[in-house]
Amino acid sequence: MEDLRTLKAIQLDALREVANIGAGHAATALSQMIGETIMITVPRINVSPLEEVPPQVAEPDEPVAAVLMHMLGDLTGRTLLVFPRRTALRLAGLLLRRASSDEFTEMEQSAIKEAGNILSSAYMNALSDFMGMMLLPSPPSLAIDMSNAVLTTAYLQFGSDKDYVFCVESEFVMNDIEEHLRGYFLLLPDPASLQAILKAVRVA
Repeated sequence: MEDLRTLKAIQLDALREVANIGAGHAATALSQMIGETIMITVPRINVSPLEEVPPQVAEPDEPVAAVLMHMLGDLTGRTLLVFPRRTALRLAGLLLRRASSDEFTEMEQSAIKEAGNILSSAYMNALSDFMGMMLLPSPPSLAIDMSNAVLTTAYLQFGSDKDYVFCVESEFVMNDIEEHLRGYFLLLPDPASLQAILKAVRVA
């Protein structure tokens, strides 16, 4: 698995381009859901061992909402869409077209799950097109907890300490209401799928 450490700038650019397309699809989908025009900043992407991810996403004791989906089809693995707590509640408020709540009620949780489903699917579709492979997302599940607990749960479910994760940080900008929403899309491919992705970017 040392392959990842040898990725060259041009190969990371290929992955960034896939993330960019996914983020563009995600912004369009979010715009349609909210009824506001949403722009997106160029996503930052990095690849690191899973145990090194938590500090990038949030402080260990910062509450987050995370939507977990399994990736099925030609590529397998998991995806995790992570929002800081305040962002998640704001996003739920926008989707429900009402003021943000301070609590994750059933309505808020349902809205976040639906947003996570649509946004994660947008990233998966971009990867699917790039790879020329079929990817099918599972129904989403939602975890609301401290950042460390959420990511450790994913880590324990996922397997060995050799797992690598692609972390895409995206910022959605709503000019109409001058708001920025930050989210993280984590892709945790199974070992065989990781090799397939690396092979594709080496050819790209």
